[in-house]
Amino acid sequence: MTHRQYVLSFYPSKDPVLVKERESEYTRSFPATATREQIAKQILEDLGLDGSHQVSGGRNGKPLVITRQHALHNQRVTFNSGAGQILIEREEFRALTFLERMHRRRGYKQQYLLDDTWGLSVDVAVVTMMFWSLSGLWLWWELKSTRRWGTVSVVVGLGLFAVFLVLI
Repeated sequence: MTHRQYVLSFYPSKDPVLVKERESEYTRSFPATATREQIAKQILEDLGLDGSHQVSGGRNGKPLVITRQHALHNQRVTFNSGAGQILIEREEFRALTFLERMHRRRGYKQQYLLDDTWGLSVDVAVVTMMFWSLSGLWLWWELKSTRRWGTVSVVVGLGLFAVFLVLI
């Protein structure tokens, strides 16, 4: 994320290319009191795409745009109520976009259980790294023959930690 502009220079465009998956008629009508979020949820259920999403547009005669979030790529569902049309497009996979999306996700407050698995995997990784570090310190203390190299490693590690802390 620090070198985003440099990594973007490897791609022909700033945003991922959208590939058309399908276009079809969609004639469902919604009550005037329905919110954009309610409409989006119903559309995704009708299309079999229920899951985490964001909604934009849908006001003043503009099409409703639903960004359906997936682990590897997003889908954009555009509902044009005036024309009764649905357009579904998929983002081209990009490692940069995938990694950025995963770094921005946090916590267990996602509406869908599958989305919480990312938080669980991060927690498991943190606990594993803590165990790895603490067990290394314990072994260093218990094995007298490795104390010299262990001391050098601890000092270098703390020095690097201090450098990274200052650079943040």
